[in-house]
Amino acid sequence: MARSVAAHRQAVQELLSGLARKEGTEELPLKEGTEELPLMGALGRVLAADVLAPLSLPPFANSQMDGFAVRAADLAPHAGSDAGAELKVVDPVPAGAAPVRLMPGTAAPIMTGAMMPEGADAVVPIEQAVPDVFPAPGVAATVRLPTTEPGTFVRDAGSDIAAGTVALRAGTTLGPGQLGLLAALGMTAVEVRTPVRVLLVTTGDEVVEPGTVLPQGKIYDSNGTLLEAAMLQSGLHVTRTRISGDDPADLLALLRSRSGTIDLIVSTGGVSKGAYEVVRQAMNGQPVEFVSVAMQPGGPQGIGTFDGLPFLGFPGNPVSCLVSFEMFLRPALAAVVGSPALRPSLQARLAESLTSPAGKHQVRRGTLLPGGTVRLEGGPGSHLIHALANSNVLVQVPAAVTELDAGAEVEVWML
Repeated sequence: MARSVAAHRQAVQELLSGLARKEGTEELPLKEGTEELPLMGALGRVLAADVLAPLSLPPFANSQMDGFAVRAADLAPHAGSDAGAELKVVDPVPAGAAPVRLMPGTAAPIMTGAMMPEGADAVVPIEQAVPDVFPAPGVAATVRLPTTEPGTFVRDAGSDIAAGTVALRAGTTLGPGQLGLLAALGMTAVEVRTPVRVLLVTTGDEVVEPGTVLPQGKIYDSNGTLLEAAMLQSGLHVTRTRISGDDPADLLALLRSRSGTIDLIVSTGGVSKGAYEVVRQAMNGQPVEFVSVAMQPGGPQGIGTFDGLPFLGFPGNPVSCLVSFEMFLRPALAAVVGSPALRPSLQARLAESLTSPAGKHQVRRGTLLPGGTVRLEGGPGSHLIHALANSNVLVQVPAAVTELDAGAEVEVWML
C-alpha cells in the first residue's frame, strides 16, 4: 500500500532528526560549528545567535520632512491672535550636520533625515510655510508657520529599535531586509550556522554531462543542476559528484569517497522497480527502504541510512526530483534545523479544469496570474521541465480529489 505524503514527510523529518539536538527548550544544530561571514556572504544563511542592537535606530531624533524645525510652544495659539506665528529664520540644518541649539522665537530650515536641533520638538513642512520656499543662506528672513503639536514629523531616537534590544533572533534566515538592518546597525559581519552539507549524486547510464557530445539514446543531466540550484538557494552546502552509471559497485565507491565531509546523501534515479535500478542494488544490505508514496509525480522514494548517514533517494525524472525536494526535504529541514523556510502558501482559483488520479496527491505546475487565478503549465507528466521552467507555483491537489472545475479554489506554493 502506498504511503501518504504526510506520512513520508514525517518519516523524512524523523530521519533528519539527528541534525538537531534539544538543549532546554531551544532547538540547536547538532554541529557546534558556526562561522563569521561578511554580510553579503551571509545571504540565505541562518543566524547562529541572537543579535543585540549596538545602537538605537534612528540614533538621534531627525526630521521626517523638508521643512522648519520649531518649538511647538512658539506656534501655540493665544487670545487675540491668529493661529500660528511669524518666526525668525536661522541657519539651515542639512542632513549629516550637527545643529546648534534652537532659540525661542526662531525656526531652522531642516532637511529630511537631518538631526533635530536641541530645543526643537516639531517640524512644519515647507508646503505649509509662508513663503513656501527656503530663504537663501545668510539672508535675513522671517517665515509664518501654522500651529503644530510637539512631535509632529519628528522621528524619535530609537523609534525603530532601541540599543540593547534583540534585533534578530537566532535561527533567522538572512535575506535582504535582515542584512540591511545589520548594516544600519553598523555591522560588517555576522555569525551564522554551518549549513547542512549534502552530497548530491545523479545516477544512470542514460545521462551525460551538459557540454559533452550527446550520444544516441542518451539525455543531458538536468537533475543535478535543478537540485543543486534548489539546495543552494535554500542555504544548503552542496557537494555534487560526477554522474554515476548503472554499476552498483561504482556508486558505492563514489558515496564512500565523500562520507567524512557530509551530513546527508541525496541521489536521483534508480529507485523504481525496473531491471537497472542502481540505487536499489547499491543499497542492498543497508537500512534503506524503497517505498511508493501516493503522489504524482514523485511516487518512488528511497529513505534510510547509508553507512550511518541519512540517505534520500529521489526519482530520476526532473520534475519528480524537484517536487520531492519541495514536498519532503525542504519541510523536514525547516522543522529540524529551522532552514530553509517553507514555501509561501496561498489560495488561488483554477483557470481551467483538471483531473487527478484517485488516491494520489497530485502536484501540478502553474503560473499565478494577477487577480489570484492560476494557469496550469503543461500536463501532469514528470518529464515536462519546460513547463516547470515557466511556472511560479506548485498546485496542490489532495489525494481525495479526482477532478476540479475551472474556478475551483486550490492551494498553491510559491516557487
